[in-house]
Amino acid sequence: MSGLVDHSGIGPVYDGQSKVLLLGTMPSPKSREAGFYYAHPQNRFWPVLARLFDEALPVRTEERRAFALRHGIALWDVLESCRIEGASDASIRDGRANDLTVILGAVPVRAVFTTGTTAHRLYQKLCVHSTGIQDTPLPSTSPANARWNLDSLTKAYRVILPYLQPAQKE
Repeated sequence: MSGLVDHSGIGPVYDGQSKVLLLGTMPSPKSREAGFYYAHPQNRFWPVLARLFDEALPVRTEERRAFALRHGIALWDVLESCRIEGASDASIRDGRANDLTVILGAVPVRAVFTTGTTAHRLYQKLCVHSTGIQDTPLPSTSPANARWNLDSLTKAYRVILPYLQPAQKE
């Protein structure tokens, strides 16, 4: 039986400089324990971003938060709560969406990206009608997504870079 899990203790990460919103599905047990996104030691999210920006890998929560904000990246999840077994996205039931207008109404996000097939599917089902913004799906950085190595993930995530550039003046 899967237990009800919510976002208690892990809020959205964004500020007035956020240009892209990266949405996972739901924090893993390790992320909930750490109180921050993509905290599982084998998750490749932070190594991918470090490679994208040619910077040292942020390790501590404060470093990761500062890294994301420094680069114009907002972080949150599609789901506010759901029933889930461990970290298995396939087991998700009774998903309830986060109110993404908290971020989208506050900052000029240029693009929304979902990290993984389940995040994309749930965004399409639960969020796109209220946000009016189509997401761009990215591969999951979870260790369970073994068919993607660090190089191929980094290449796939390069799609976010143009949205992080300064706006062109007309």
